[in-house]
Amino acid sequence: MATSIVLKEDFEIPFVRSLDEFSAWARSDDFPDRGRIDYLAGRIEVDRSPEDYYSHGAVKVEVIGALRDLVKAGDLGDLRVDRTRVSTPDADLSAEPDLVFISFATFESGRARLIPKATEEADRFVEVEGAPDLVVEIVSDRSVKKDTVRLPLAYWRAGVAEYWLIDARGEALVFRIQRRGPSAYETISPDSEGFQRSDVFRRGFRLTRRRDRRGGWAFDLEHRP
Repeated sequence: MATSIVLKEDFEIPFVRSLDEFSAWARSDDFPDRGRIDYLAGRIEVDRSPEDYYSHGAVKVEVIGALRDLVKAGDLGDLRVDRTRVSTPDADLSAEPDLVFISFATFESGRARLIPKATEEADRFVEVEGAPDLVVEIVSDRSVKKDTVRLPLAYWRAGVAEYWLIDARGEALVFRIQRRGPSAYETISPDSEGFQRSDVFRRGFRLTRRRDRRGGWAFDLEHRP
């Protein structure tokens, strides 16, 4: 009887029957140290493709920088990127968002908590369990349906307050701030100047792009009260 799937010599996916089994694997030394691996309601999704230089890497750096300054200035909480794993048992979800923000208030209320490494060393954590305040996903060629259909549903079920979706691959730059509605996320309508209101940060945001001195894309995430 097969017990695992070997995609390459350095990449083996064991058969898991539950989120608990997936989480145990994700916390183990056997878990791959490259690529993104998510668990969505019994489905393991793997993406080992490289990031696009502009439409993923450049826009991610801009969003990180702008939000980092806000979070640090306001002493608001923890902003993390890439390999930060977020798990929510009630939603049968374990994912590694492009960006995730958890406010101190969310930690203090118990809506989210840090999961320590298996070694239980002091101040060493490998996972956030619960409902973050914000998740940001940046669309790539291989993640379109995942980022626009499967993950929004999973994050909504997990109780994530806001979901930001960015797609910088085409002629039109897509930036959507979505807040929780009764049964799904609802996109915030921009004002006359293109700013969308975030309840999490209590500010309006606008994402734009321009050509830099070399002709490549540069992005600007503007915000205002």
